[in-house]
Amino acid sequence: MYSLNGGGRLLTLDPPRVMGILNITPDSFYAGNRVNTESGLLRRAEAMISEGASIIDIGAQSTRPDSRFMSPEEEWARLAALLPVLCRRFPEMIFSVDTFHAQVARRAVEAGAAMVNDVSGGQLDGDMLRTVGALGVPYVCMHMRGTPQTMQTLTNYTDLVPDICDYFIERMAACRAAGIEDVVLDPGFGFAKTITQNFELLNNLEQFGILGCPLLLGVSRKSSISKTLGITAEEALNGSTVLNTIGLLKGAHILRVHDVKEAVEAIRLVAAVTRQPA
Repeated sequence: MYSLNGGGRLLTLDPPRVMGILNITPDSFYAGNRVNTESGLLRRAEAMISEGASIIDIGAQSTRPDSRFMSPEEEWARLAALLPVLCRRFPEMIFSVDTFHAQVARRAVEAGAAMVNDVSGGQLDGDMLRTVGALGVPYVCMHMRGTPQTMQTLTNYTDLVPDICDYFIERMAACRAAGIEDVVLDPGFGFAKTITQNFELLNNLEQFGILGCPLLLGVSRKSSISKTLGITAEEALNGSTVLNTIGLLKGAHILRVHDVKEAVEAIRLVAAVTRQPA
């Protein structure tokens, strides 16, 4: 059984947990989870909590392909007024900050966040791992090549799953050396991967279990679903639930989603089928 220590709040991952996505960005790929006002943020967070989210992941910079790169100062300016309000209103909730800037991670944890979610695995800011180690919070280490602006040109792999495993072995060692105790691995669906590679990755998700860390699955409403089915991100809830269900059956411990209620239901139904506690 895996567990995470989020700011003194112990979160066990058996059964799997849901991480709700809360974007305070004008350009994230799914408009349904964008908020930019205090009242809207509080309403959305309250809804996610009531639906069963165990973690809420707050992002102030879009990392979709070809998104605009933001400096840490600009990113923090978006977070500074809203994150503390959330943490004061819901003090028992574990809030994660979605950033690859060490400075933003530090300020967010000082403001009440209890987890860092870094799409770059510490590769875009050399201070990130040391900062997270000093802060003593869980760290989501994702696989990505390049930057969000260049990643979709970097999809050539010798052997997809072993290559990503090798990446995680190196990054896990760097995380441990920096003093990070709780590491969550995210294979990075949609980040430096083609649609075919995304499905190959999901089909082989259980192979990452040999690494001995909990796995986060982030497939919610992504283009692998919408492009395969010929629909929009707004129409991709059913597809997201299908892929989340497959991920659960293959060992996912955290589902990062836009739609909390449906993900919680998927966890409960998979538990009923496999006779696991939920």
